[in-house]
Amino acid sequence: MIRRLNFAGLVLALLTVVAAVAWAFPLVWAILTTVAPEADGTPLDGLAVYANALFGTPIGLWYLNSLVTSGTVTLVVIAISAAAGYAISQLEFWGRKALWYLILASFMIPVQALIVNHFLLMNSWKLINSWAGVILPQLIAPIAVIVYKQFFDSVPKELSEAARVDGASHARLLWSIYLPVNWGVTAALAIIVFIGAWNAFLWPFLVVTKEPLMNVTVAIGQVEQYLGVGGLAAALLAGLPVALVYLVFQKKVTEAIMLSSGIKG
Repeated sequence: MIRRLNFAGLVLALLTVVAAVAWAFPLVWAILTTVAPEADGTPLDGLAVYANALFGTPIGLWYLNSLVTSGTVTLVVIAISAAAGYAISQLEFWGRKALWYLILASFMIPVQALIVNHFLLMNSWKLINSWAGVILPQLIAPIAVIVYKQFFDSVPKELSEAARVDGASHARLLWSIYLPVNWGVTAALAIIVFIGAWNAFLWPFLVVTKEPLMNVTVAIGQVEQYLGVGGLAAALLAGLPVALVYLVFQKKVTEAIMLSSGIKG
């Protein structure tokens, strides 16, 4: 039995190593390519490649576009989801169950299925090639409402009842009791929403056609016309912020993934 377990563990370890190598190979290859000598044999300093990508292209402006849109999406999604989760969890109103089932059902609809409708709406509202056009369709986040509702359900009733006796409003209850008790949930959701908004490609690619308004994930395709191999360096720079967020908040990101999968820790 022990031998079987050891053999199974060895197989799993080997599969893990193979998966890790397969994941890391494109990243390592990209880094080595950017610091390798050019085709004519002239050595090209790696830092110079990245400096050219930073200062030889409008990547700073593209970073700003991504930061503004991703940050706004994160703040608005968290605010709306917390308020909606509180309302469904703690308030009694007509159509409450129907609304809850509608949110659960919307979670099963892929966002890509709504892109045509989103584009037609943004076009009719004259929001093509604007930050608002990028942001608005990304505010649909039923999973965040579902997670908040589940955690607000677990908050002891005694806390809210005591606050109501003191005359606290629902807004006060949400801000002073329900959110502080679940700050870990809020942090985890904010990180995963920000990373998702930063990495978004399809919708920003469709709704923005003017180069100065592009997000960095879309605009790095334009770098090739400026720098050639520098485009690969720019692609690495584009992914650097989310990589740093993941490294710094690795535990919270893992928690967010578990929450998004419906696992309550």
